[in-house]
Amino acid sequence: MNPLMDAEQAVLGAVLLDPGQLAHLEWLAPDHFYRPVHQALFAALRKLRGDGHPAVEGEGPVPLSWVTDAVAKAGLHVRGLTASYAHLLISACPRPAHAPVYGRMVLEGAIHRTVTEHAVRLHQEARTGALRGEVEGTLHHADVLTEVLTDLARRWGTEPRPVAPAAPPAVVPSAVPSAQAARVAEDETFLLAVLVERPGAMGEVVDWLRSGDFADPAHGQLYRCLGALHHRGEPVDRLTLLWEAQRRGLLADGTLTRDRFALICGGVGAGDAEWLGQQVMRSSLARTAAVSARAVQALAEDEALGPGRLINHALHALVPFGEVRTRWEAANGLPVPRPPASAASPEGPPTARVQAARSRSAPHPTPSSSARASPVSASTTARPTSRGHR
Repeated sequence: MNPLMDAEQAVLGAVLLDPGQLAHLEWLAPDHFYRPVHQALFAALRKLRGDGHPAVEGEGPVPLSWVTDAVAKAGLHVRGLTASYAHLLISACPRPAHAPVYGRMVLEGAIHRTVTEHAVRLHQEARTGALRGEVEGTLHHADVLTEVLTDLARRWGTEPRPVAPAAPPAVVPSAVPSAQAARVAEDETFLLAVLVERPGAMGEVVDWLRSGDFADPAHGQLYRCLGALHHRGEPVDRLTLLWEAQRRGLLADGTLTRDRFALICGGVGAGDAEWLGQQVMRSSLARTAAVSARAVQALAEDEALGPGRLINHALHALVPFGEVRTRWEAANGLPVPRPPASAASPEGPPTARVQAARSRSAPHPTPSSSARASPVSASTTARPTSRGHR
């Protein structure tokens, strides 16, 4: 059983039975359907209506040409569509007057699919970008995902705003290639050595680099110790850093050992702290984007989430990435002002469409065209036990 396929068939069957239902489905687009044959058929039905097909405004029974012409026009774009399948769609529709409700189900499925697709693209780009040492593609796909979520919210008729889910989605971290992990660890170690050995180096990165940007938790904890020394205005060297680490319990809880501390901070400390900090930030940006994308994907794959909650939870999952991105832009002197996700759009679907999309409107009590006889008699069309063309 696939309720989404049932809903797609029911929408098409409703329109084939009652062409007037298209007036209540203006907000539904062909690409909202999952199956290509359904996309082509819905597009053909809309085209026939736009061309003024006699079945749309005519009185009396719906002519059989409404079905045959739709099948013929759709058949120009897909293969395998037959008149018998159109008749099956008719029998699959419980009630034509419920077409807006069935359309809402189709739109819900389209929203989940769209969010999943863009989350997967962001995750893939973040992973490949990290291997190449690039972030431009990641930033672009993150912008696209945010714009898609905002647009979908307006189509659904809700205000896009980040809302935390009651329970965070379970996300399994992606495995990091060993070569990439070794490079990141090397950058972090070099940076810590520079911050220890060069007086004033901490001031070059402290405004935008955070302990959470380090992939290795031990490196992040040492950076926090350095930040505390810098904040208090105390001298920074290997001994003062080791003392601060001990005071914070890092030696007692096993986060650090004396040998590892010597290995991390025993370098020559040569290098540009700002440049190394940017390398750490670059890795953090890609890593955070990948985690956020996986969280969004997990939300989109939860069929129990309604579109409004899905969109707002997905926006919330992108908040950590947005915070890292803001600091990345500050580190590179590239402030890029972006409107918040909840900013109102000067354009949007009319209220009537939004209400129809959410099926808030009451059923039509006197559907003049619904009373018209269908192109196929209900008495001669048996309701199939299995749905074809799925």
